[in-house]
Amino acid sequence: MKISWVDGSWISVRTCDREVTISANREGLLSLALQLQTLAEGVPGDHIHYYKYNSLEEGSSEMIIEKV
Repeated sequence: MKISWVDGSWISVRTCDREVTISANREGLLSLALQLQTLAEGVPGDHIHYYKYNSLEEGSSEMIIEKV
């Protein structure tokens, strides 16, 4: 599955207890929207890993979004 990023994307994921906060700039939100659309068109089991080495800001919690 090919995912794309809008230039200038900024995304941070924070967790506290059982709560998740996703903070992003306009480009980051547009990137997430495009990626979720791509994932929705995939098959069950497709997933996207988000972590500091490929997409998230330093100090972010890792996040996986999976189609079921």
